Amino acid sequence: MARDAAKDNPSSPRISVVVVVYESGAMLAQCLATVRAQSFADYEIILVDNASSDRTAQAAARADPAIRLIENGDNLGFAAAVNQAARAARGRWLALLNPDAFAEPDWLAQLMAAADANPSVHAFASRQLMAADPTTLDGLGDVMALAGFPFRGGYTHPSPSGLEPGWVFSACGGAMLVDSELFLRLGGFDERLFCYCEDVDFGYRLRLIGEPTLLVPDAVVRHVGSASSGGRRSDFAVFHGSRNRFWVFVKDTPPVLFWLTLPLHILATVVLFTRHATRGEVVTPIRGLFSAIRHVDVALEARREAQADRKVGSWAIARAMTWNPLDLLLRRAFIQPKKPIPPTGA
Repeated sequence: MARDAAKDNPSSPRISVVVVVYESGAMLAQCLATVRAQSFADYEIILVDNASSDRTAQAAARADPAIRLIENGDNLGFAAAVNQAARAARGRWLALLNPDAFAEPDWLAQLMAAADANPSVHAFASRQLMAADPTTLDGLGDVMALAGFPFRGGYTHPSPSGLEPGWVFSACGGAMLVDSELFLRLGGFDERLFCYCEDVDFGYRLRLIGEPTLLVPDAVVRHVGSASSGGRRSDFAVFHGSRNRFWVFVKDTPPVLFWLTLPLHILATVVLFTRHATRGEVVTPIRGLFSAIRHVDVALEARREAQADRKVGSWAIARAMTWNPLDLLLRRAFIQPKKPIPPTGA
């Protein structure tokens, strides 16, 4: 995909920073303050408010007339809200930032330096640190286990020093940069997922057409995590995570890889549900999985769409996954060295 095509108006910003707001409270003001403090200044800010009752998005737009505000009458979900912003964006690039994520002053500069240095790459992930403890990782891109289980790489591990850019399976939607034209051409985030796993699904679909994702470890944000949905282990998060994880597996896994890894996926699901049971959380994940199975036609319809555009085979996808089950169990990061772009053949 040619990045230098004359898509954008010379007066348009290079980046559209997109923040989706839902009951974000005081964290939104802190998030926006870190955006305004960026050393890279060629950007616009688009807020999409999903019918929040706290009116923080409206207050932010009144305080800064440069902010473009999209107001929804209902909570349309994270995926649909990002898609709205992408259609309205004037920038060549979309920088997605969660309202509970606080960017370091050179976050955009580091992402754009990576984009300029890698003109054949169109998606970039950030280093995410725990807001409460910046020495601890919130994630180094998303990892896909061979069992078809996605997870945030390095979550709760110490943040490493001297880390070089490398290939990750996909970028977390809470702090990523993506080419806006490519994002729209692929249909953006899958709105059927509503919330959770929509970023993994998008990164998977990028992989299916031979587009990798590069981790930029010097592009740093501090992240609270699931602040709008009641926490990572809230009923909302667990239900949608359980449902959407199965849908993404059904939707995106290439045919040969699907049948080879289906037993692994079932085994990993049993192990995960056992861990949920030890925490007294078994009802909600079972509801999520049963919903996924009951409405599997949604995933099968999405599968026809995703596989129709596929340009690579099962082996190319498998090589981008971790085959080590300890990576999944321990949530270890999986970053492939930045050499030439991984081959996209079968």
